[in-house]
Parts: sequence; C-alpha cells; structure tokens
Amino acid sequence: MNKIFSLSLVAFFLSTAIAPFQVLAQSDGHSHNEVSSASEPAEHDEGITFSPEKMAIANIKVVALVPQRYASYVYAPGEIKANGYKSYIVSPRTESVVISRHATLGEHVKKGQPLVTLFSESVGQAQANYRVAYNEWQRIKKLGKKTVSGTRLLASETDFIAASSRLKAFGLTTQAISDVVKNNSSNFGQYTLIAHRGGAVLSDDFSQGQRVAPGDALMVLADEDDLWVEARVSPNKDLNLPIGSKAILKLGEQNFVATVIQEAHTIDPITRTRIIRLSVKNPDDKLHPGMFVDVNFSFATSESVIAVPQSALTRSRDGDWVVFVEDHPGEFEAVEIELGRTLGELTEIKGLAPNTRIVIKGAFFVASEIAKGGFDPHNH
Repeated sequence: MNKIFSLSLVAFFLSTAIAPFQVLAQSDGHSHNEVSSASEPAEHDEGITFSPEKMAIANIKVVALVPQRYASYVYAPGEIKANGYKSYIVSPRTESVVISRHATLGEHVKKGQPLVTLFSESVGQAQANYRVAYNEWQRIKKLGKKTVSGTRLLASETDFIAASSRLKAFGLTTQAISDVVKNNSSNFGQYTLIAHRGGAVLSDDFSQGQRVAPGDALMVLADEDDLWVEARVSPNKDLNLPIGSKAILKLGEQNFVATVIQEAHTIDPITRTRIIRLSVKNPDDKLHPGMFVDVNFSFATSESVIAVPQSALTRSRDGDWVVFVEDHPGEFEAVEIELGRTLGELTEIKGLAPNTRIVIKGAFFVASEIAKGGFDPHNH
C-alpha cells in the first residue's frame, strides 16, 4: 500500500510540473505533439497565412490599390422606340376600301415601293375631273392666244392644276396621275400608296376588303438603323444630362452606346418618372421597337477614387463589408471598409490607403479558412 501511495504522489507532482509547459506550447500556436505543415494555412488572431503553394492552388489574386478616375453609372429602365423623325404612317386621305396589300409585317421596303392598293369614290371622281381638265387644257393650248382669250386660257390652266393637285392630295404619285389620261377609265377609283422612305414595316393592322377612314394607320414604316430609347428616370435623382451625354444600353449580354438627344421637363402623371430620350445606332438590326433595355447613364468621377470588383468584397459575422489586406506575403487580415458608388462592374471603397495590397480573387476562400479556425476578423 505504501508503494502505491508513493507512486501516486510522484505522478501528481509530475503532471503539475508539466502543465505550464503545455499551456505555453499551445499559446504559441502549436500542439505539443504536432508541427504545422508548411503547405497548410497558419492561423492568427486577426487573419491567416498561406504558403505560395496554397495561394496558387486556391487561385488567390492580390493587387495594390491605385486611385483612379472612373465612370459612374445611374440605372434607368428603357424601351426601344421607332425614331419619330424617321418614321412614316401610311394612311388614306379619303374614305377608301382596301383592295390588296403589297408589303407585310417585318418586311424591309425601299422608297417608292408599292404598299397597298385602295378604292375610293372620291378618288374616282377626282380622276375623272383631272382627265377632263387635262384634255381641255391641251385643247386650249393648241388654239393659242390668237384664238382664245387670255382669261379662258388662264381658267383652263387653273382647272388643270387644281385637278392635278387634288390627286396629289389623295396620295397619287406623279406617274399615277399621268396614267389617268392613258389608261382605261374602268380603273377609276383605284390608287396605290407607296413608301415615301425606306424602312421596316412595324405594323399592318388592316384586312383586304376593309373600309378605312381618312387618317387610319394602315402601316407604320420606320428606319431601324437609327432608333430612339425612352429612359424613365426618377425625378428625385438630380442628374445633369446635357444633349450629347452618353449611356450604355444593355440587352442580355449585348451592350450598345446611346446618346441623349432630348430631355422632358415634365413628370409622367402615371409612372411619376421623367423621360430621357436617346438615339442609338442599330447597324446589325439587333434592336427593335418594343424591346426593353437597361440604360446606364455614364458620369466621370470628379476625383480619383479606389474601386474594387465584387469578388473582393465579403461580409463579416456582424454584417460589415470587409476586404482581406496582405500585410506580409501570404498573410491576410480582414479589414472593415465602407462602400461608395457603383462604378460599372466595380464598387468604390473607403477606409484604405493607396497602394494597400488586397485580395481581389479568392476572398471567399480566405474567409472560409478563417471561419474554420473560429476567428472573428474584428476580434469581437
């Protein structure tokens, strides 16, 4: 029994003497029976350290922050519209009946191309009057001033001009008017409207045999090489958008450059927005009226700022935005920053000095390695 008691006392004193050395070894960051591998990250109170091999495997990219002037953007929803200055509405100028169409929806027509043939009693009567006036004018001219008084000569010429002008007012071409005195009178009443400019047929909401009233839009033609964009901007945003200001239109993965051409000075009573009209070139025919696009108005920053990609930003436990700063090669510390303006695909950050080296790629991996060690980057 005495031997057992003596051995117990020896074990007690040995354990008491060794314990402080174990605590010192653990507080130094190493276990008493393990040594950290050079390829694994070493944990610190405020961050973590990676070997060059580990950084290469994790694809961690570090850059020095350099203040620059960037283009900032203000977003607004937009809609593609036909260019009102290069659009043309095809409509009858007197009550008519549709006989046949010569162009269809989406077709690109050329200037002078026939679009739709109509019939009108008023046009028929005007054609008959023109034929009579034309023949009378030709007869009077042949007689000459020696036979016919100047008054009658003038009256006949005036009747001819008035009859011709009436047909032009109905939309008949010069060639169609000339054909009135050549063709059979059985075609009286029929006339064809042509394209006064080239463009795409944006609408053709009519049927053959339909009776249409003066001014009814049979077709709308538009030059799609140069389109309008109507962007709706919040009236609360104090934007200085002089004529000629640039904007980037985004449609899916495609970007287009547009130019401000007009700015409304009234607020839409329904949407409570202000309309900014832009012009956009469309040489590849990728844009069409009715499409919705994202409009990003471009503004240059007045001073140099520090901006980083979204991949550099992470959240701390308490929700603050942080970036990982490299104090020494491979050693990263989470530093809280403040976000500023959105500058295209970059975000302005505040709180770091120029030339500070931070992680811009692989920040999520760095954060996850710190989280595994149970460290709060802010020592909270």
